[in-house]
Amino acid sequence: MINIKVDENYVEHLFLQELEKRLNDLESRSTLWDMKKLIKQTNMSENSIKEKFFYDSRFPKYKVGGKWYFPTREAEQFILTWIKEQPTD
Repeated sequence: MINIKVDENYVEHLFLQELEKRLNDLESRSTLWDMKKLIKQTNMSENSIKEKFFYDSRFPKYKVGGKWYFPTREAEQFILTWIKEQPTD
Protein backbone atom coordinates (compact mmCIF):
# COMPACT_ATOMS: atom_id res chain seq x y z
CA MET A 1 0.00 0.00 0.00
CA ILE A 2 1.24 3.49 -0.85
CA ASN A 3 0.65 6.47 1.42
CA ILE A 4 0.87 9.97 -0.03
CA LYS A 5 0.95 13.00 2.22
CA VAL A 6 -0.04 16.36 0.81
CA ASP A 7 0.79 19.68 2.44
CA GLU A 8 -2.56 21.43 2.04
CA ASN A 9 -1.10 24.85 2.86
CA TYR A 10 1.50 24.50 0.12
CA VAL A 11 -1.12 23.34 -2.40
CA GLU A 12 -3.32 26.30 -1.47
CA HIS A 13 -0.34 28.64 -1.87
CA LEU A 14 0.40 27.24 -5.35
CA PHE A 15 -3.26 27.51 -6.31
CA LEU A 16 -3.50 31.15 -5.21
CA GLN A 17 -0.29 32.01 -7.05
CA GLU A 18 -1.58 30.49 -10.27
CA LEU A 19 -4.98 32.14 -9.82
CA GLU A 20 -3.37 35.55 -9.39
CA LYS A 21 -1.23 35.00 -12.49
CA ARG A 22 -4.26 34.05 -14.59
CA LEU A 23 -6.34 36.97 -13.30
CA ASN A 24 -3.51 39.36 -14.19
CA ASP A 25 -3.39 37.82 -17.67
CA LEU A 26 -7.13 38.32 -18.09
CA GLU A 27 -6.86 41.94 -16.97
CA SER A 28 -4.28 42.72 -19.63
CA ARG A 29 -6.29 41.08 -22.39
CA SER A 30 -8.33 44.16 -23.12
CA THR A 31 -7.72 45.30 -26.67
CA LEU A 32 -7.11 48.95 -25.83
CA TRP A 33 -5.94 50.96 -22.85
CA ASP A 34 -7.01 54.53 -22.31
CA MET A 35 -4.77 57.03 -20.48
CA LYS A 36 -6.23 56.04 -17.10
CA LYS A 37 -5.35 52.37 -17.69
CA LEU A 38 -1.90 53.28 -19.05
CA ILE A 39 -1.22 55.24 -15.86
CA LYS A 40 -2.31 52.26 -13.78
CA GLN A 41 -0.30 49.72 -15.77
CA THR A 42 2.92 51.75 -15.68
CA ASN A 43 2.55 53.19 -12.17
CA MET A 44 3.50 56.54 -13.68
CA SER A 45 1.68 59.86 -13.69
CA GLU A 46 0.29 61.26 -16.92
CA ASN A 47 2.94 63.99 -16.84
CA SER A 48 5.73 61.42 -16.43
CA ILE A 49 4.38 59.33 -19.29
CA LYS A 50 4.27 62.39 -21.54
CA GLU A 51 7.77 63.49 -20.50
CA LYS A 52 9.34 60.04 -20.83
CA PHE A 53 7.88 58.19 -23.82
CA PHE A 54 4.47 59.42 -25.02
CA TYR A 55 5.98 61.38 -27.91
CA ASP A 56 8.40 58.61 -28.90
CA SER A 57 7.43 57.78 -32.50
CA ARG A 58 7.62 54.05 -31.65
CA PHE A 59 4.92 54.35 -28.98
CA PRO A 60 1.58 53.15 -30.43
CA LYS A 61 -1.25 55.60 -29.85
CA TYR A 62 -4.45 56.65 -31.55
CA LYS A 63 -6.59 59.68 -30.85
CA VAL A 64 -10.30 59.07 -31.32
CA GLY A 65 -12.79 61.83 -30.55
CA GLY A 66 -10.31 63.73 -28.41
CA LYS A 67 -9.31 60.70 -26.32
CA TRP A 68 -6.07 58.71 -26.58
CA TYR A 69 -6.15 54.92 -26.95
CA PHE A 70 -3.24 52.50 -26.84
CA PRO A 71 -3.31 48.96 -28.27
CA THR A 72 -2.65 46.85 -25.18
CA ARG A 73 -0.17 44.31 -26.50
CA GLU A 74 1.77 46.80 -28.61
CA ALA A 75 1.94 49.34 -25.79
CA GLU A 76 3.02 46.68 -23.33
CA GLN A 77 5.80 45.52 -25.68
CA PHE A 78 6.95 49.09 -26.29
CA ILE A 79 7.09 49.84 -22.56
CA LEU A 80 9.17 46.72 -21.89
CA THR A 81 11.59 47.70 -24.65
CA TRP A 82 11.69 51.33 -23.54
CA ILE A 83 12.41 50.52 -19.88
CA LYS A 84 15.35 48.31 -20.88
CA GLU A 85 16.80 51.24 -22.83
CA GLN A 86 16.80 53.52 -19.80
CA PRO A 87 20.11 54.22 -18.08
CA THR A 88 20.53 52.67 -14.67
CA ASP A 89 22.03 54.92 -12.04
